[in-house]
Amino acid sequence: MQQQTSISDEALASLLLQPQSRRQGFTLMVDTYGKRLYGHIRKMVLTHEDADDVLQNTLIKAWLHVEKFRGEAQLFTWLYRIATNECLTFMANTKRLQNLSLGDAGELLNSLAAKDSSYFNADEAQLKLQQAILTLPEKQRLVFNMRYFDELPYEQISGMLGTSVGALKASYHIAAEKIERLIIV
Repeated sequence: MQQQTSISDEALASLLLQPQSRRQGFTLMVDTYGKRLYGHIRKMVLTHEDADDVLQNTLIKAWLHVEKFRGEAQLFTWLYRIATNECLTFMANTKRLQNLSLGDAGELLNSLAAKDSSYFNADEAQLKLQQAILTLPEKQRLVFNMRYFDELPYEQISGMLGTSVGALKASYHIAAEKIERLIIV
């Protein structure tokens, strides 16, 4: 079990930006934010193996580009944006989950639930919600997950995705309506 650390973003960033303490800072960063990043990634790519790969790619990018972190945003926001971009890249490369029908999404979730019951709640409503989310285009799915599950403010999502707050609100509203229609059916 990972030990939860309580280090401020500023102190962690300071450790990461100093060559002599970079490894220590990176280890603390992974301990502090690894589970949250994994959870965000897992909602987008769904399988444990793919989530692990995307998380690893995220951490490699963070390590390779840590000197570019300027502190204009919180460290987790910077990491979250890297993870989000890695998710989008992964999905664009695989195209496995795009434009799934509700039936195909259900089959996929049922097979994943059988293999990994720790991620999926057997509750029927949760399964229906996940099925509906899988039918969304990837950008809408990302915005919906960030707003609904991660409860991020639109302004923060805007900074991460480089999209206007108005466009994000519209995207979330459309996604929520689609999900509602699919769940109520």
